Amino acid sequence: MSLPKGEPVLRVMPLPADTNMHGDIFGGWIMSQVDLAGGVLAARRARGRVATVAVNSFTFKEPVSVGDVVSFYGEIQRIGRTSITIGVEVYSQRDPRDLRTAKVTEANLTYVAIGPDGRPRPVPPE
Repeated sequence: MSLPKGEPVLRVMPLPADTNMHGDIFGGWIMSQVDLAGGVLAARRARGRVATVAVNSFTFKEPVSVGDVVSFYGEIQRIGRTSITIGVEVYSQRDPRDLRTAKVTEANLTYVAIGPDGRPRPVPPE
């Protein structure tokens, strides 16, 4: 498997402090990175502040290990009046001596555009 075409929204390398009791990267760490990646796209499209209002789906497909290079690819799936739904796919590149790529997680999140008063605001037209 290879990485998808396009540029990742976020790329990170997890560290030993990010592991769970089994030595795999903690699922909560991956979830927070997915939220950051989705938020980057949502804020760019909303042209301002956004807040996560729903995690619609989240599927862990394979574990992630310390030293993997983890890439987060996002795509806008839906734009509502005040909300933006983002799909995020996560890929892990392993073992640089014999590079292997695996899709490790996929998620779907909804963000709401927030105005200066802290209340939802309309997403501007493109």
